[in-house]
Amino acid sequence: MTETVSYFTQLPFWELIAVASALIYVVLAAKENIWCWPAALVSTVIYTVIFYDVYLWMDSLLQVYYFGMAIYGWYCWQYINKRPQEALHIQSWPLNFHLKAIVLLSFISVVIGWLMANFTPADFPFIDSATTVFSVFTTYLVAKKVLETWLYWIVINAVSVYLYIEKDLEPTATLLVLYFFMALYGYFQWLGKFKQRKRDEVLTETSAIQS
Repeated sequence: MTETVSYFTQLPFWELIAVASALIYVVLAAKENIWCWPAALVSTVIYTVIFYDVYLWMDSLLQVYYFGMAIYGWYCWQYINKRPQEALHIQSWPLNFHLKAIVLLSFISVVIGWLMANFTPADFPFIDSATTVFSVFTTYLVAKKVLETWLYWIVINAVSVYLYIEKDLEPTATLLVLYFFMALYGYFQWLGKFKQRKRDEVLTETSAIQS
């Protein structure tokens, strides 16, 4: 614990900014606050460079995707919500959909991992590829406010902690530990709102029938 605190006090300025903005992103996303997306833009730009420098090339490429998704998510949460008939609410997608997605994403991860292992100097190619591929999918779920997104993040964050510790990125590893618990928080936050909206819809339908 002392070593971690000491590391943070001597943290390079840009990595500190990346950690802080990424942390703000998760907190605001869990609260459905649209300002999570500008925070994501800041962290993605910085982490693109950081991950490239330590040969986590798939993670670096992932940050470029995050940048684009931050803009897309900002659009979905702001402009679509300005049109009541297209309002974006927290939704839950069927288990069957997620099972098919997991199988497909796992296959893609293995293929990319093999290519990275055989044709690049990237470290931990299979783990790096898996966390990248699943993160691409999961970030899209965030933009669409899909409840299950937080369950994916719980697993991704747990695996990523090991990856970043091995690459001596202690601040980022610590951030991912916080992400793990925040994903739990985010899931229950969104679950509560999802259930409340369902209850409100039932009450509205009941009132309409009685009228």
